[in-house]
Amino acid sequence: MLSERLKLLRLEAKFTQKEIADKLKIGQGTYARYEKGDRKPTGEILNALAMLFNVSTDYLLGNTDIKNQKQFDDDLEKSLDTFKSFDGKPMYEEDREKIREFLRKRMEDRLKDN
Repeated sequence: MLSERLKLLRLEAKFTQKEIADKLKIGQGTYARYEKGDRKPTGEILNALAMLFNVSTDYLLGNTDIKNQKQFDDDLEKSLDTFKSFDGKPMYEEDREKIREFLRKRMEDRLKDN
C-alpha cells in the first residue's frame, strides 16, 4: 500500500524520484526502493513524506483513505458554519455533531468504494 501511494502521490505532484530524494536528503535509489516496496522508510522519513505530499502518515500506510484528516475536518466545519438553522429553527450543537459523524462516515465509505 505504501509503495503504491508514494508513487501515485509523486506522479500527482509531478515530481521525479530524484527530486523527492533530494528534498528528503536521501539517495534516489533509496527512494526508488520505497516505491518498489523493497524498503520501508524510517519514521522520520515517513513524516517528511507526509508533510511533503500534505497527507497523513495514516494515509501513506493505508490505515485510511482520507488523505488529510485536518483538511477534511476544516472543510466540514466551514460547511457546517453555513448551516446554522433548519426549517427556520436554530440547529443545536448535538445536531451538528450528528451531521459531522454522518458526513465523515459517508466520505470514508465513498473513498473505500473508489
